[in-house]
Amino acid sequence: MYVGVQGIGTSTQELEFLTRHGVTHMDSGGNAGDLDELVRRREEAAAAGVELEMIHIPIADSIPMGIDPQRDRDIETICTWIENAGKAGLRGLNYNFSTVGYQRTRNRYGRGGSEYSSFEFSQYDNEQPHQGGAVSRDEMYARITYFLERVIPVAEQYQVQLACHLPDPPAPVLRGEERWNYPVFDGLKRFSELVDSPFHGFNFCCGVAAEGLDKPGEELPEIVEYFSARRKIFNVHFRNIRGGLNDFVEVWPDEGDVDMFTLARIFQRTGYPYMLMPDHAPRHPDDKSPPGKSPRVRQGWAFQFGYIIALIQAARAVEGAPPRET
Repeated sequence: MYVGVQGIGTSTQELEFLTRHGVTHMDSGGNAGDLDELVRRREEAAAAGVELEMIHIPIADSIPMGIDPQRDRDIETICTWIENAGKAGLRGLNYNFSTVGYQRTRNRYGRGGSEYSSFEFSQYDNEQPHQGGAVSRDEMYARITYFLERVIPVAEQYQVQLACHLPDPPAPVLRGEERWNYPVFDGLKRFSELVDSPFHGFNFCCGVAAEGLDKPGEELPEIVEYFSARRKIFNVHFRNIRGGLNDFVEVWPDEGDVDMFTLARIFQRTGYPYMLMPDHAPRHPDDKSPPGKSPRVRQGWAFQFGYIIALIQAARAVEGAPPRET
C-alpha cells in the first residue's frame, strides 16, 4: 500500500505539490467519455512521476432513482466510460450510489482554528422532502443490483475495478431514503455479495464507516479486516472522526476516536495493495487556493500525506514486511 490523493488535477503546479510531499499515485477527475483526455491526463501525470490510477465518475439520478427508460440509457453511457478507462490503462473508477447524497449540518471548530465538517442529527431537517422520494432499503438494493448486473460484465471485460463510496453519513433514514449502508457491517456485507466479481468492491471511507457506528474505535477495525481480507477494498479514504452515529465531527487523523495505526496494521497484514489517501481534511482561512483554482485544503493534505506515509512505514516494520521500493 502507498499514499495517494484524490480531487486534484494534472497541472505542473498540482503535480509538483504531490511529488514534493512524496505522493506518486492519484485518483482524479476527468471526462470518462473522452478517451483521448484520459490518455493525456495519464501521460501528464506519468511525466512528473505520478501514476493516475483511478477517476471519479458521476452516476445520473435516473440510476439510483430507478427512472426508466432513462436509466438504461445512462447505464449504457457508463459502460462506455468503463471501456474507455480500460483502454486508457486506468485501474478503476470510483462512484457513489444513493438518492440522498452527502449530508452535513453546521461546521464545528477545533485546534488552531481548524474548521471541521460536522453532522448533528438533532440539527438536521430530516422532514425536508427529497426529489428521490421515500425509498426502502430493499428497493435501494434492487436498484443497485440492476446497475451492477449490467456494468460489472463490462468491468470484467476491460479489467476495470468499480469502487463504490459509502453513502455519507450512514443512518437508518435520511429524508425518506433508508440508507443501504446501515447497519454498517451488515449493509456493506450485503452490498459486497450482490454480484460475485473481483471487480466489484468499495472506495472504502474509514470516516464514513465510523460515522454509522456507536463505538467506532472498537467496531471499525473488525469491519476493515473483514473486507480487506476478502479483497473488496480498491481504494481507502483514510480519515478519522470524533463521535459516532448521528453526532460526529471530521477531525485531524491523530485526534479522533479511531486508532489509525491499528487500521494501517490491518491493511498491511491483509495485503491491501492500493492507495491510502486524505479525505475531507480540516480547513483554515490561511489555506489559500491558487489563482483560478477551486478551494484546496493544501495544509490539511500536506499534514495527512506525512501522517499516512509514517503510518505505512511503521505498519510495515511492526508486521515484518520489507519496505516498499521507490
